[in-house]
Amino acid sequence: MATTSRTEIRNTGVTIPAICFGTSALGDMPDTYTYEVSETRAVETVKSILTSDCAFIDCSRNYGMGRSEQRIGLAIRELGGLPQGAVISTKLDRDMNTGVFNAAQARRSIEESLTALGVDSVDILHLHDPEHAESLAPVTCSGGAIDELFKMREEGICKVVGLAAGNVEVMVPILKSYDFDILITHNRFTLVNTNAEEMIALAAAKNMAVMNAAPYCGGALAKGTESFKRYVYQPANAETLAPLKQVEQICQQYQVPPGAAALQFSMRDNRITSTICGISKPERIEQTLAWADFDIPETAWTALQSLQRSSADPEATREYSPG
Repeated sequence: MATTSRTEIRNTGVTIPAICFGTSALGDMPDTYTYEVSETRAVETVKSILTSDCAFIDCSRNYGMGRSEQRIGLAIRELGGLPQGAVISTKLDRDMNTGVFNAAQARRSIEESLTALGVDSVDILHLHDPEHAESLAPVTCSGGAIDELFKMREEGICKVVGLAAGNVEVMVPILKSYDFDILITHNRFTLVNTNAEEMIALAAAKNMAVMNAAPYCGGALAKGTESFKRYVYQPANAETLAPLKQVEQICQQYQVPPGAAALQFSMRDNRITSTICGISKPERIEQTLAWADFDIPETAWTALQSLQRSSADPEATREYSPG
């Protein structure tokens, strides 16, 4: 697959590769990922991403309560600045202590991000997780957080504005009401779940770029369910893991790495502009690109496509922790 080819987002001049890399784990979030990530490891991972053929980093103000962006900024400084062609995408976040998400908080969020990253602007800026705000009213009202996001584009703080969230019932009305350039959905368009189908179709109809994040269901299809008994960052019982085990059984039959099938399921859909893969080690870049290029026979795809996929919200019972 053409992993290094780039697609321009509308007429913004911003181009993104078919594979991008997420950096939430680099903020050292053991409650979410079950392991710790040191500053040294995080910085080396960021430097490897920014000097790769897929030099795109997706970050957020709240990943690790700011640690992820701080470490990305350190890596950029060690590289002597952002490499030519590298793309930075970050997000406006609510106040993580109070849940307040109004225009003033949106402004504080981007100012903190720019300071941590050590840059004057970013290529892409998303409104992040409005469903977790104390109220949607300050987000969507006239002069609210979304209006502030579009104002930031006018000011040159970013070139592309987007929406990055989870709950489809919250996102779809917002997508219908605003002309975003790009959308991020996560954990909701995978080999076992298509909860984001309506949202992806809507975004495609509006000529928005779509970034599909977390194709491995929070790591289970990358690491294997025998040793990693979790699904979308939560402990999982046998019933929850059963659909993933069906994927693994088919992949074993056709000698296909489940991670390759999970990644390519996203990449094969022409509505998906880019797939975001979270990584926490430099060597995961090479592994991801190898999975993207792995030759999967059509007979395997026929078997995988025949599987029943849930349309329910996979994170309905998730307890979110940014630390």
